[in-house]
Amino acid sequence: MITVIAKSILHNIGVLLVSFLVAYLGRGADGLLGIASFSSTATCIAGCVLLALGFFVRTWAAIHFYQHGLRVVSLEPQAMLITTGPYRFSRNPLYLGGNVFMFVGAALALGSVMALVVTALHLPLIDRFIRREEVQLEQTFGEAFVNYKKRTRRWL
Repeated sequence: MITVIAKSILHNIGVLLVSFLVAYLGRGADGLLGIASFSSTATCIAGCVLLALGFFVRTWAAIHFYQHGLRVVSLEPQAMLITTGPYRFSRNPLYLGGNVFMFVGAALALGSVMALVVTALHLPLIDRFIRREEVQLEQTFGEAFVNYKKRTRRWL
């Protein structure tokens, strides 16, 4: 179990770094475009809370994947449908934690308008990707996925 937790934490440190990289590049774009930073104590605190929440949600979700012998990043359909842990509340806690909470959190913490814009623009793309994954999951798991989909929201 310790190995699973450590692996999950290490995996999500990478996502945390990417979210800060996007926010940092967003700050640079803000400067080039003459957009003032909206940085304040309140936005920094809100950003840090979202970062922590996102890290927790992603780590919790990754732990469930690794406990079942699955890979968090996979180009092939998963061999098992996970509906426990954070998957009871969201069909996509990995995307919710990383692509929403962590990316928005880093943008708020660094006060970058462009990082928020980039995050907002990429969410419809992620949603489209998720919808494609759901077709594969329904083909693979049939009625089990249909029932899961009925009782569990896509995002929150």
